[in-house]
Amino acid sequence: MDGRGAPPTEAILRFTIGVGNPLAVAQNGAMPGTGTLSDQQRRFLDAGRVGHLATADRGGVPHVIPVCYVVAGETVYITIDEKPKRHDRPLKRVRNIMENPRFSLVVDRWDEDWSRLGWVMLRGSAEILDSGTEHDRAQALLRERYPQYRTMTLEDLPVLALRIERAAGWGNLSPP
Repeated sequence: MDGRGAPPTEAILRFTIGVGNPLAVAQNGAMPGTGTLSDQQRRFLDAGRVGHLATADRGGVPHVIPVCYVVAGETVYITIDEKPKRHDRPLKRVRNIMENPRFSLVVDRWDEDWSRLGWVMLRGSAEILDSGTEHDRAQALLRERYPQYRTMTLEDLPVLALRIERAAGWGNLSPP
């Protein structure tokens, strides 16, 4: 109980609401099957440089990693690049998607000025593209966005295609 006799969870909720960012507004996208990304969310994602991809294996064990990405339509593309990795088995994110295609991707902005905090979270199902027109177009878009990829041989490496089913956002999603 808190000092006023309220259960602790109510006290925490009152505290959270009372000190939350007054400029932060929940910005939930539409439900699956409709246009999921608002223009503001899309601009925020386009301005971001790193996302955090969450996958889980068939047992539900989570795995979160930072990734470079590009958004095209209602799909996010992430390539497997040439940075040093094990070569005796697929990467954990790829193994997870093979076992459980559900994903979450968060792109956020941190700032000491908390009125600037914001994030967009995307959820959906992922596919692994090994080749083909969509694979090649995704690699080209990623090379255009990230100059570091221009010197890498990506043609034979897989691309993760994250099909957006739901988008949610919070906070200040204005441009930097």
